[in-house]
Amino acid sequence: MRLSRIKRETRYEKRYSVKMGELTTRVTYIKRYIMGLPVRTLHKYRSTYYGKVKDCKECNVLS
Repeated sequence: MRLSRIKRETRYEKRYSVKMGELTTRVTYIKRYIMGLPVRTLHKYRSTYYGKVKDCKECNVLS
């Protein structure tokens, strides 16, 4: 049995950027799990329409 594991999960989120306005995009989370429980988010990124990978720190989450 593995005690720790790294898992990638993609979900849709609403984001806001100054240049584009409101944007619904796919955000990928890379998380570390220990004994099946999520412990830490290692990285969070999104892919643009043109295939570039951007960090999610550039866009704010809409509330």
